[in-house]
This record gives sequence, structure tokens and C-alpha cells, in this order.
Amino acid sequence: MDNGPCTGLAAVSTALLAMSRRLEVQDVLRTIVVSARELLDAEYAALGVPDDHGGFAQFVVDGITEDQWRRIGPLPRQHGILAAMLHQDAPQRLADVRQDPRFEGWPAAHPDMSDFLGLPVRDGEETLGALFLANKRTAPGGEPGFTDEDEELLSLLAQHAAIALTNARLYERSRELTIAEERSRLAHELHDAVSQKLFSLRLTAQAAAALVDRDPARAKDELHQVAALAAEAADELRAAVTELRPAALDEDGLVATLRNHVRVLDRAHTARVTFTCDGVRALPAAQEEALLRVAQEALHNALRHSGADLVEVALTRAPGGGAVLRVRDGGRGFSPPTVRKAGRHLGLVSMRDRAAGAGGRLDVRSEPGTGTTIEMEVPGG
Repeated sequence: MDNGPCTGLAAVSTALLAMSRRLEVQDVLRTIVVSARELLDAEYAALGVPDDHGGFAQFVVDGITEDQWRRIGPLPRQHGILAAMLHQDAPQRLADVRQDPRFEGWPAAHPDMSDFLGLPVRDGEETLGALFLANKRTAPGGEPGFTDEDEELLSLLAQHAAIALTNARLYERSRELTIAEERSRLAHELHDAVSQKLFSLRLTAQAAAALVDRDPARAKDELHQVAALAAEAADELRAAVTELRPAALDEDGLVATLRNHVRVLDRAHTARVTFTCDGVRALPAAQEEALLRVAQEALHNALRHSGADLVEVALTRAPGGGAVLRVRDGGRGFSPPTVRKAGRHLGLVSMRDRAAGAGGRLDVRSEPGTGTTIEMEVPGG
């Protein structure tokens, strides 16, 4: 990196502006990591977001390909020097991270790293994340490793990253509240409209029953009215359901909406809920909504009934260009025939209907003591 003051200030300004323009948390995390790596001219950069168990809920990387990341394996939960960064205020600058006593080794596919610079991203007393850089690119004849100037730049970047990340979280929470308020309003309207229609249906049906013996012609007219009222009620229900399509799905698409939903559930439940996505492209609106609704229903069942410690959600590209959704838990499981016989469907009927309505299929695999896997596939658009 050119160390001239004008060039350095311009680079810092560019990085800060890039962060301030983002509103979504995931976009802010990615921008922080990319900006830090470019600003300090490092080969690798990462940002770990803490969970409630001393490890990482998210781990965003730059400088590693998607294929490398898949081969490395699961994100680090509580891992040596990286996890230590979540519990201390001071920056960590190491000439060779492999020589640090806290170093615990890497997975086989992990790239080799030596010089290391890391520091926490904090908002007051709260640690929002830990930012790491490795393998400083050094000009010919220059001193290897990160410098005092690099540490100062990263500290400045981290302060503004905390502001950008806090703002993004507030934005997402505000949007969630707005969506919840809109859903509540629609629910009240739906309740009022359908209640009125059902009340009219009941009175008209009672009138028809009273007239069957003494005035069959009038009874027939009343029954025609019952059919008309039922059709109106059905139309209002369809209109309400259409209006209840998640706003986030239209704005952000299926992948981001499902990732955010999983993140909220992971924070709200004692069970860990994870989400992975591989190669999924945008699908027609009806298919995306069906996939989201089935995921929500399957997650509700898993978190409420399975007793599992871990629920995994995966969205992958289907061979024909569509998408495959899998929601898997290692909980107590159940016997699908027994559930059907007992009249308890656990939402399976509605999930199958949604899959069929989107031109896809739904597969339910479960046995007592073996957990449950819900798999839905839809074709490409």
C-alpha cells in the first residue's frame, strides 16, 4: 500500500463511505471485511460475529474462494487466538500467529498464514465482532508484517465499523417491527371481514333449514345465497393471503430473507439454528414464497416438538436449475403414519400443498429417535 498521507486518507475515506452506504447487516459485514483487507493490503481478512456461547455465530471472510471455504469446513466456534479476540480490548499484532501459545492449528484445507493483526469491534461495552487480517503484502525491500500505522488504520476502521453495524442492526429491527405491525393490522382486518361473512353464512343457512319443509322454493334461494357468501369469503381470504406475502421477500429475495429468519430464530431459541446456501439463483415469486413458507413451518415444528440441540437449514441449487430446501434436526423424531392416524398433521398437509402448488415435491423422512428431515424441491423458472 502506498504510505503517502493523501493516498492513505483517500483509502480510509473510501472504506468509511462504503460502510456508511449499507443498510443490511450482512452487507455491512462483507463491506467491513473487504475494506479492511484492501486498506491494509493484506492477503486475508475475516470478521467473526459472536454468539451467546463464547464462539462465533457468523464468520465472514475475504481472500478465500467459496470452494476453499467449503473444504475448510464448519466455521470456528471457539478457536484459539480468534475466540480470544472476543474477550479482550487490545489489538493483537503478531509476527507469526503459528508461534502464539493460543494457536491451535488449522483444518487441512486452510491456507497458510503467518503475520496477524486483529482487534475487537466494540460498541461501548458490547463486542459486536472481531476483525482479523493475515499475511501483509510487503513491497520489495520493505519490512515484513503489519506496522504501527496499520494498527492505527484498523482501529479507526473498527470504530466506524461499529457505528455502521449498529445502524444496520437498528434498521433491520425497525423493518421487522414495521412488518409485524403490518401483519397485525392485516390480521385484524381479516378477522373482521371473515367473521362478518361467516355470521351471515350461519344466519342464511339457518333460514334455509327452517324453510326446507314449508317453503322449498325460498329455501333454495337461501341456499344460493349461502353459496354466494361462501364464494365472497373465499375471495377475501385469497386477497388477504396474497397481501400477507412477506415484504422482505420482494425486497431482498429468498436467500437473504431465509438467512435473516434463521438468524432471528437462532437468537430466540436455546437450540442452535444454522443456514447454508449454495448456488441458488432467483426463482419465480410463487416458488420463493412456497419455499419460505415450508421452511418456516418446518422450523416451527422442529423448534417446538423435536427437542433437538441443532436445526440445520440448507438451500442448494437443484440439478435442473431449481432449488432444494432441507430442514434437518437430530431430535426425537416421529412416525408419519402414526401422526396421520392420530389426526395430527404437524403442518405436513399444508407443506405438501405448497410444494405441489409451486410445481415441486415434498419428502418427509422421520422415525422415533432418529430426527426429522423435511426436503422440498422446486423446478427452475
